[in-house]
Amino acid sequence: MAAVSRNLSVSEQTLYNWVKAARDGQLSEAKGNVVTPEQMELSRLRAENARLKMERDILKKAAYFAKESM
Repeated sequence: MAAVSRNLSVSEQTLYNWVKAARDGQLSEAKGNVVTPEQMELSRLRAENARLKMERDILKKAAYFAKESM
């Protein structure tokens, strides 16, 4: 989530709020533009993708250190 928020130049808390609102179906208009269900889904998928990448990176590091300690 941190990498995505940096990429979008918004705070991590703001991104979290957007994702939560999207999940709850409560995203409102932004600058007069209507947020479509497809845009909400895209936002949710981007956040999920960032989370999964972070989990993958953590597991890679854990596997590396487990291998080194043997």
